[in-house]
Amino acid sequence: MSKVCHFSSVHRGLDIRIYRKECVSLARAGHEVHLVIDATAAEVAEAAAAGVTLHRLAAANGGGRVRRMLLQAWRTYRIAKELDAQIYHIHDPELIPYGVLLARQGKQVILDLHEDLSADIQSKQWIPLPLRHAIGAVARSVEHFAARRCAAVVGATPYIGALFEHSAKRVTVIHNYPMVGELATAPAVAHSARDSVCYVGAINEMRGIRQIIQALDMSSCKLLLAGRFDSAALRDELAAYPGWRHVEECGFVGRTGVADIMARSFCGLVTLRAEPNFMNALPIKLFEYMSAGLPVIASDFPLWRSIVEAADCGLCVDPDRPGEIARAINFLQSNMALAKKMGANGRRAIESKYRWDHEETSLLALYREISQDALEREQLSNEKNPHLH
Repeated sequence: MSKVCHFSSVHRGLDIRIYRKECVSLARAGHEVHLVIDATAAEVAEAAAAGVTLHRLAAANGGGRVRRMLLQAWRTYRIAKELDAQIYHIHDPELIPYGVLLARQGKQVILDLHEDLSADIQSKQWIPLPLRHAIGAVARSVEHFAARRCAAVVGATPYIGALFEHSAKRVTVIHNYPMVGELATAPAVAHSARDSVCYVGAINEMRGIRQIIQALDMSSCKLLLAGRFDSAALRDELAAYPGWRHVEECGFVGRTGVADIMARSFCGLVTLRAEPNFMNALPIKLFEYMSAGLPVIASDFPLWRSIVEAADCGLCVDPDRPGEIARAINFLQSNMALAKKMGANGRRAIESKYRWDHEETSLLALYREISQDALEREQLSNEKNPHLH
């Protein structure tokens, strides 16, 4: 088995995809797994119990956004390099240049592309609009440059994977599907009244929070809102909306808290707006709602509609129309038997198709292939240069 180092300068703590799925799966398979990430002492201890060694990364404070990004990426790389792992697995665009450096040093490097970076740049409001297209094109070129030099590209969706079929040595799609049973109803709330809708995740304008709060004013049910606001100003603005009176603000919650919130809800909202990066994405919250047995109210994007309709697990709406969101909420609230049936349909779809252990198989196969290639290269080097060994 290999010594493996995952590292991220952007994500935090026991990240769902990076730590709970990929790192824990690799550790269970017998790899020596290290993770460099911003984490608390308690998270370090929890990871150690699962066989993963966390290396705490101090949060970057002060300076502008770009300076923080560059400085944190350098700090992350420096810690990761000192670990002298055989396989490095990177998770952020800022770390791509360091992935190329590690590859040139003879390391096996995996680029894990969670999002379509070029499309994501088009939605970055802090980048001047006239510059977004050019920056996106440069970012795509850098990704392809790195893909040709690294051992593999992991795409979180088939769409992302397909972008690198002609430049990467290997492309593996590893979906961010849920772990079956992780969000099972907590016993303490198993029999509570399901009188709320829920939204769990990052909270910002692009993810449709303004339209959700406006929709609440046309509905009588409560919203359980879990996650961090990207902007205090946006939260203050929304708190003045009439619909805010229906909000129960839960803040950031752990996995047990997420399960509790879903157990109190009769449906889950995933009404992200039609941004370029979202159209072909597979948002984890969609599948987590399904895994918890909740019907979904989702944005009416072709890909998302195909999933929801195939499973018959919810309703699709125009995310920019609060009235449509409100009508969908009211319909499910007035038809609880149908909502329950849709929720059960979604859970069955997770159990049969959209589940992490299927993706784990692909991850472990990729690592076996890369490890074997590394071993063969080392043996070939020994044969060519016996006096060096």
